[in-house]
Amino acid sequence: MRGGPSAGPAGGPGPGRAARALSEPDARLAPVDERWALAAAEGDGARLVPLGRDHLPSGPAVDEPDLVAAVRSRPQVRRWVWRSTAEVAPRLLAAGVRVERCYDVEAAERLLLGHEGRHGEPRSAAAAWARLHDAPVPPDLPPPGSGPSAQSPLFEPQRAGMPLEALLEVYAGQQRRHEATALPERMRLLTAAESAGTLVAAEMHRAGLPWRADVHRLLLHELLGERYPGGGEPRRLAELAEEVSRAFGSRVRPDLPAEVVRAFAGAGIRVRSTRRWELEGIDHPAVEPLLRYKKLYRIWTAHGWSWLQDWVHEGRFRPEYVPGGTVSGRWTTNGGGALQIPRVIRRAVVADEGWRLVVADADQMEPRVLAAISRDPGLMEVAGHEGDLYTALSDRAFSGDREHAKLALLGAVYGQTSGDGLRNLAALRRRFPRAVAVVDEAARAGEEGRLVRTWLGRTSPRAPGAEESGEAGLPQGDPEGAERAGGADARAWGRFTRNFVVQGSAADWALLMLAALRQATAAMRAELVFFQHDEVVVHCPAEEAEAVAVAIREAGAVAGRLAFGDTPVRFPFTLAAVECYADAK
Repeated sequence: MRGGPSAGPAGGPGPGRAARALSEPDARLAPVDERWALAAAEGDGARLVPLGRDHLPSGPAVDEPDLVAAVRSRPQVRRWVWRSTAEVAPRLLAAGVRVERCYDVEAAERLLLGHEGRHGEPRSAAAAWARLHDAPVPPDLPPPGSGPSAQSPLFEPQRAGMPLEALLEVYAGQQRRHEATALPERMRLLTAAESAGTLVAAEMHRAGLPWRADVHRLLLHELLGERYPGGGEPRRLAELAEEVSRAFGSRVRPDLPAEVVRAFAGAGIRVRSTRRWELEGIDHPAVEPLLRYKKLYRIWTAHGWSWLQDWVHEGRFRPEYVPGGTVSGRWTTNGGGALQIPRVIRRAVVADEGWRLVVADADQMEPRVLAAISRDPGLMEVAGHEGDLYTALSDRAFSGDREHAKLALLGAVYGQTSGDGLRNLAALRRRFPRAVAVVDEAARAGEEGRLVRTWLGRTSPRAPGAEESGEAGLPQGDPEGAERAGGADARAWGRFTRNFVVQGSAADWALLMLAALRQATAAMRAELVFFQHDEVVVHCPAEEAEAVAVAIREAGAVAGRLAFGDTPVRFPFTLAAVECYADAK
């Protein structure tokens, strides 16, 4: 959208000097060697060069026979520029070497392509170099295999290293592209945060989430019963399948939705799917065992005995995290189902003896982010307290009805604009017009095929089929825009962009929180071991638990100032120091 991020006003306070604290090294601490570019060789070596503040080489390139030794011998370097953290960090971490900061060229390329409205184009450093030289652009290779299904490296596509000179060209080109954005300081901060996220992801993979395999096996036996030879369903699932079949009066396989739908049709009941919300409203004796079967079946297939054997080793679960794995900036994982661990299975996540898991859950993160990006005075006042936001909102605008206040605010973010949602939204719009205007405009922009940005500049794709129309997209209010984006599909895309502007800005805040927390715990024995969009888990000695809790609270506050400037909005956490993850809630 015009003039900067669609998430809020193009003007207003920016990150300023606080942002530079993350995105730029402190020259007083590193007057010469503040950053180096590093290109890893195919063997153990590396080629590297010092960089000045103009992002250009400030000295001769150096060939080092040992990458790990090269990095270890330069502790004064505060930021490393490299092609990909995934290429370098595992080797450094295996040798016990921790770097302070990095600039991940491929993570930056993904963000810049998105900002330029070029989602889906190859984002490798090799592709970026080819674009600079008008050469054929190579497609992106799939991520390296990980987990139980990983192929032998002999059978995977080879990922050739990038010469240092080419890396420097791409890096310099990216700096020019940052400057060409409407708000370059914010975009640089976003790139720094995304790069910090790649370091956190690599370190979390290395540390692993503490996991008691013996406890997990007991849980599976308790929930599923005995295992039968040959890999068939365990006893409890077999019993429930039999109950379902008896209820229908014929053999029905509960794991096959089409069979279940036909069985209900045979009983005179029309269902479109076997989703819980649809089945719960049906009066039939098969429903109760079917729902129990579905719940246990998911545990068996997603976190059963095979999963345990494949993914848990030496007391740790080590998924491969993918920062920015979704367009909104939320993380994903390559296998392992790390971001969907059922609550009952969390009983197997147990801290080491004498250690604790500090579990921090951000309180009402997305509504607080909406307050920050909209600069709505009333909503910022509500979000300026660390108590329950929905209660405070209900006292101001909904006569003390917390549930209606929550539904109204979430409806504004997620696009519930009919029935009670429409009435609640009208009440919200009267009291907090600037907040609702931000999500309304994001939805309208998405429907019209325009680009929608988070506060820092992360950019959503255009609606499928929308015409290319430059960085600003179609003119605001273009009556033909929604039709060109596809009618009903355009409205659906508008609901996506309505949420994107808030969820994406929340993901950007979370990255900054992780970066600040990583720095705050660097001198401790504590390790970040788990993260999903609004929750972080730190594994630490019991005596460090209180300090870790303080560091988490401070990291949330720092992230708020870095991302959104000086606002009254607060980002509190619900914190618990526990021995078992399941005890945190």
